[in-house]
Amino acid sequence: MIYNANMTEMKPEVGHQLPIEMYREGYEYYVETHFHPNSHSCFLQRNLMDLMVYDPVQFMYLLDQPLLMMVGDHADTNYMSEQAFDLAITTKEKELYYLKDATHIQTYYKESVVKEAIEKLDIFYK
Repeated sequence: MIYNANMTEMKPEVGHQLPIEMYREGYEYYVETHFHPNSHSCFLQRNLMDLMVYDPVQFMYLLDQPLLMMVGDHADTNYMSEQAFDLAITTKEKELYYLKDATHIQTYYKESVVKEAIEKLDIFYK
């Protein structure tokens, strides 16, 4: 297996200037604020062919259980959640919920967002 470079080796001035917001926030979260000493802070590198044949939403139509998807309303990844939600055509009870004032990474730790997510989970599953 081949791993990408360890993010902890990236200089802060580079991490803070990454061109995509989610990557900048990822650098801050995984390296600066929430780094765990047992973490490798790198991810498995995949080749282009692996990525081309992998479709994470291809079996969404098989879901027949209640589905709650939550995404930050400012997340770069909204389109992925929306696509997956639209393809979940078999489940009768489903909801796509937008967490207020949150990016993708902020849904992991921002106190107000986590609280909102927990409250939504409680309501949905009762």
